[in-house]
Amino acid sequence: QVQLVESGGGLVQAGGSLRVSCVASEYPLRAYHIGWFRQAPGKEREFVAANSRSQAAVYSDSVKGRFTISRDNAKNTVYLQMNSLKPEDTAVYYCAASTSVAYGRGLSSAYFGWGQGTQVTVSS
Repeated sequence: QVQLVESGGGLVQAGGSLRVSCVASEYPLRAYHIGWFRQAPGKEREFVAANSRSQAAVYSDSVKGRFTISRDNAKNTVYLQMNSLKPEDTAVYYCAASTSVAYGRGLSSAYFGWGQGTQVTVSS
């Protein structure tokens, strides 16, 4: 089963930008829909964005217009470009894979192969 690894998190000031990456070492990501989720301390994991196998993108209302999900199949990598970051974007960001038609509904139960997460901290 595919296993994903996130990277690229860090500390950034409010209004800044950051790009996090999601890589699969053994399986071609083009075979999967890929989603990004995040979890802040004391809160439930929430859907951020998803990129379908055909590269259609879906976003949560909280990040729409600020975040962009994309993939580079040649590098077997999915990116989440985050612009105009806010302190409330602070969370651990996770990527996961899906083969479900429900991938765009933002349900974590439709996803598998979760990575260990990468911390994104936005200071005010």
